Amino acid sequence: MKKLAAISLICLLAFNWFGFRVVTEMLSDSADQRLEAQLDQQQYDESRLIEVRINLNVPYQTAQSDFERHYGEMEVDGVIYTYVKSKVENGFLVLKCIPNDSKKEIRKAGTDYYKKTNGLDQDPSGKKSNNQVVKQSSPTDYDDQLETFTVKAPAELLKSKFAQFSSALPTAVVSIPGQPPRFIA
Repeated sequence: MKKLAAISLICLLAFNWFGFRVVTEMLSDSADQRLEAQLDQQQYDESRLIEVRINLNVPYQTAQSDFERHYGEMEVDGVIYTYVKSKVENGFLVLKCIPNDSKKEIRKAGTDYYKKTNGLDQDPSGKKSNNQVVKQSSPTDYDDQLETFTVKAPAELLKSKFAQFSSALPTAVVSIPGQPPRFIA
């Protein structure tokens, strides 16, 4: 009986540590697949589409007259948008996006669960709860002394082992083994 209780508590602890993230990712992926299937079958409201224009500085870019299906997503100010279609027009990439409400709700539910299980949720009435956690720190936790190190190179490394560059011609005199040939005009 004790083993069963210990195993179940360990499983509960493991789920609280990382299991809920796995579950929310699985739910998020399935919601994405459902939305992508609806978008592929063009089962969406055109009035919900948001247009995003991105300047393209690409030479010899060909313009597209029609939109084509585009895959991907972006997040702006906490709102997740899924790309629906795109085209290139007058040097701009035009993206039509739709808000992904289901993924946003799943992400919010996961965040709320994390806050509640870890005691990070606050009382909505603004009152402080009576069970506050007080963390005591030791003086060594916050050591703000700056450490300075000086490294001195050995004298052999500081000496130059390469000849210095000189633009002057060499001044050494070399003896010639004989007379130069005679000039015949």
